[in-house]
Amino acid sequence: MKLIIGNKNYSSWSLRGWLAVKQSGLHFEEITVPMLGEQWDQRKQNDEFQPSSGKVPILWDGDVVVWDSLAIMEYLGDKVGRDRFWPKEEAARGMTRAMVAEMHSSYASLRSEMPMNVRRRIQLQNLSEQTKGEVVRILQLWAEARARHGSSGPFLFGTFGAADIFYAPVVSRFMTYGIGVPGFAQSYMQAIWEHPWMEQWISASEEEQWVIEQYEGVG
Repeated sequence: MKLIIGNKNYSSWSLRGWLAVKQSGLHFEEITVPMLGEQWDQRKQNDEFQPSSGKVPILWDGDVVVWDSLAIMEYLGDKVGRDRFWPKEEAARGMTRAMVAEMHSSYASLRSEMPMNVRRRIQLQNLSEQTKGEVVRILQLWAEARARHGSSGPFLFGTFGAADIFYAPVVSRFMTYGIGVPGFAQSYMQAIWEHPWMEQWISASEEEQWVIEQYEGVG
């Protein structure tokens, strides 16, 4: 398999796709293409990018091509077994699916005002009311997942899985912009940040030389 991703410092969707492949346990080749630069524009014209219209992540598995991080995770679940990603218990699985779908389709204001920037630390001022509401909504979901289904481990549903894959970039955003969170959320964020795969991603992002100015000017 071959997974094409964007800059690790900035690309939240690439992080989700990458974590999904890591969670699958399958071997894959990782190809990073710097976003928004000359190589990016050239690469998007190649056949390997055509199915996704130049968007990342995009997964090639032989002749099979899958793009969109949620589709990639579902495809991998079909290959290795869905229990590797989703909780076995019905109520927990249902809630996980709803939380993943909500993350996949919502929070446009948070994404706009708080672009992912793993390397940066800044105290963001004057969040819009819309973004504040989205932050509160996410914290409410985290609290409910931890209270109802998180007793078996430090992650949202106990063990690391689909919900953590999709909310990992949110953890990064909260840390980058100094978002104040309650103690339970601090513990969850620490568990995500110290996960070996996240440590690998963070280390790689810190070594990247590429800078996207439009994501550095926030705040």
